[in-house]
Amino acid sequence: MRWLWTPAWIARHVAMVVLVVGFLGLGWWQVSRATAGNSISWGYAVEWPVFAGFVVYVWWREVRLARRKAAAATEPPGDPADAPAADAAPAAAAGSRPAVRRPVRVARVRAASGPVEDTELAAYNDYLSWLNANPGARPGDYPG
Repeated sequence: MRWLWTPAWIARHVAMVVLVVGFLGLGWWQVSRATAGNSISWGYAVEWPVFAGFVVYVWWREVRLARRKAAAATEPPGDPADAPAADAAPAAAAGSRPAVRRPVRVARVRAASGPVEDTELAAYNDYLSWLNANPGARPGDYPG
């Protein structure tokens, strides 16, 4: 549990406490405004505690994730014979996050331009190239 008291985690704990106390205080302020006659404040009086609950949920989830990572780091490596094959795709455990991998760059080779066999496609491509060459022209001006 020492990893919960590193400077980064202390900052997270302090931020969580400050946000929760602040959000609950804002909720109480909205309740006092609502009882004074501001009917819109009733919605905000409910909204601010929900924000506080969300902060607690995110903090709790991050603590759980860090505990899992710490447990996995201290776990002794298993027998290599029991490990799945390297070429097999790893099975996704329930609740696990998908692995994010770096994109693969693939060199693309242009297809060799051979004779066009489709006359309609060739006519359409001629029409598009004429429109591109004459940017101010309307489609009805095409001479073909």
